[in-house]
Amino acid sequence: MPERWLQVKGDPSVRAFLFEQRRVQSLFDENIDHVLHIMHELLVCKGAFHVKAHFSSSQLTCWFYDNPYSYRVYVREQATAAGFLDSLPNLSYEGRQPRIGVDRIVPVLDEFRRLRLTDEQIYLRNASINRINGMIGMTFSCDGSHYIDCEDFFRRLDCFGKDV
Repeated sequence: MPERWLQVKGDPSVRAFLFEQRRVQSLFDENIDHVLHIMHELLVCKGAFHVKAHFSSSQLTCWFYDNPYSYRVYVREQATAAGFLDSLPNLSYEGRQPRIGVDRIVPVLDEFRRLRLTDEQIYLRNASINRINGMIGMTFSCDGSHYIDCEDFFRRLDCFGKDV
């Protein structure tokens, strides 16, 4: 991954109709605090090194360090069900050197909440955290994608609708 902020413009037809659309409340939106808690626990306690939340379609895509070449998809109610986290083994990060420390995960997730819910037209569609390579990935309703180092993400929050 690049050490810089990579921005990729998406489908021009999506951008052309940006201001004619509105965010539709999803299952993940209705349970956003719970979903963000699940993401936190996956990244801290369950051995997931990369978690991507697809807020609009209500799915989580996860890569776990004990099987890094395969991903798992948890869809809608499966991801928010009581006992979901208990169904996964606890895996320690001992011996691994993630670039995103535990102390940065909640602040990143808080920004994901803000970027998803603040604006009804320009909003976060999906977002990911990769603890190992330190990258944050985001795609917005304008179909633009951003890949940015975690620390750079915090330095550039003004570019995502917030003054630093």
